[in-house]
Amino acid sequence: MPVAVVTGASSGIGRAVAERLLSDGWSIVALARRTDRLAEFCADHAGAQALGCDVSDPAAVEAAFDLAVARFGRIDLLFNNAGVFPRPGLIDETTTEDWLRAVSVNLSGMFFCARAAFARMRRQDPRGGRIINNGSVAARAPRPGAVCYTVTKHGVKGLTRQLALDGRPFGIACGQIDIGNVQSDLSDQIGRGVTQADGSIRAEPMMPMADVVDAVMLMAGMPAAANVLDMTVMATTMPLVGRG
Repeated sequence: MPVAVVTGASSGIGRAVAERLLSDGWSIVALARRTDRLAEFCADHAGAQALGCDVSDPAAVEAAFDLAVARFGRIDLLFNNAGVFPRPGLIDETTTEDWLRAVSVNLSGMFFCARAAFARMRRQDPRGGRIINNGSVAARAPRPGAVCYTVTKHGVKGLTRQLALDGRPFGIACGQIDIGNVQSDLSDQIGRGVTQADGSIRAEPMMPMADVVDAVMLMAGMPAAANVLDMTVMATTMPLVGRG
């Protein structure tokens, strides 16, 4: 059975995708900083391995991917999902700590995990695999006061394009999913009311988590000869288009 590594797997989109992969017959390695929730999730699944991992720590990432290969023999998919949304504010209100945290997780963490996956996919037999980066619609249509998140998600786009190019000789495909307004504990505030570009606060339409999971699984299930380079999945009536 195919093997996937999912980062940020203890909650939200990562957790939902990990659950779906398991139900569809994948073996998974679930990575997150909160190991208690991971252990609870993976305890009843023979094809699941829970590992505590801070993706901003390159040594921890390498160790986690070594353990994934030791347990399951290879890696066919990385869902590069872990991310943070720092406190909102204008750039001169943003602390150095918030900026560095955003860069360390949203950009460096994505890089470290992609590097670890790429290295193993390139050298395994048969070689190849797929990397799906979780970007954001915010990279091209930012929300007010979200400078750390917006800038780091722009970087994810560059990472995706570079890996899609450099992975070709090794059978490694890379694509990016940008998600707008999914129902989860982390984005609940958007459905209650969030600041708009004109300064008003309005509730925005949301979409079910299952629709996002379906989109990720479509990307993950593409044949080796095809790749979804960019996908945007969004609540149909959210104000994304008018915001950009």
